[in-house]
Amino acid sequence: MVDCVFCQIISGEIPGHVVLETDDLVAFLDTRPVFKGHVLLVPREHVETLPDLPAGLRDGFLAAAQRLATAVKDGLGAQGSFVAINNTVSQSVPHLHLHVVPRTKGDGLRGFFWPRTKYADAEAATYAERLRAALGAG
Repeated sequence: MVDCVFCQIISGEIPGHVVLETDDLVAFLDTRPVFKGHVLLVPREHVETLPDLPAGLRDGFLAAAQRLATAVKDGLGAQGSFVAINNTVSQSVPHLHLHVVPRTKGDGLRGFFWPRTKYADAEAATYAERLRAALGAG
């Protein structure tokens, strides 16, 4: 896609600090990292969200995410990582990207940045049933 900054990085039109390349995927440093070493994993094919990812790319995408999560520990000395995907909401670039953020205890990142809520009586069962129905497991 011509206007997509990630497609431009993939094509080499815009420089990026690439850390992993396969026939189907590219991983590069985020230009505005949460912590240094924050990596974005993207499919070469312009796909906007995780539900749009073709079945043939799923295993390779997750395998690359595992490799990157290991690499931030082994290569950067992180104690672990935060791995996340936004779909549409909070997705700064409309091209599927998985974040791998190196983490160390006491690094200041405090979980999720949104308020938590509670289910009312029997409400959790209703939500679970709605999700099972949507999954065809109703």
